[in-house]
Amino acid sequence: MSESQTTGDAAPQQGRPSTVLESLCTRFEVFRKAVPLSIGIHTVIRQRLPEIERSQLVAALKRHTGSTRYLKALAQGTDRFDLDGNPSGAVTQEQRDQAAAMLKERFKRGAEKRRIEQQVAREEKLRQEKLQQLAQKFNTRN
Repeated sequence: MSESQTTGDAAPQQGRPSTVLESLCTRFEVFRKAVPLSIGIHTVIRQRLPEIERSQLVAALKRHTGSTRYLKALAQGTDRFDLDGNPSGAVTQEQRDQAAAMLKERFKRGAEKRRIEQQVAREEKLRQEKLQQLAQKFNTRN
């Protein structure tokens, strides 16, 4: 009997990838800590939790390993870990560099987005001020 059946929890495959990820975080500390995961960990998860649909697991792992928190851990990490938290391989310099580059690009896009939003807000404020000035100008003529 699986853990979800013994605890009475709804089977993770019934939800979205976020539900599957929440389930993985509840069951495995390596997900809660967002440490670099061992290569091929999806296979071990499927063996231990066959009730999780493959597509849902893939989506959940993609969300987890693409998170800023995970990428930061990968960029700074030296070891990868299995589901039980045991070292299971190394993070290569190439993987660290790739994670760092992804973070840099993500932060750059975020800064650019904020800059554009601020510019749009300034322009809207200026537009509102000009409309208010026009309204006052025409209201004083009456």
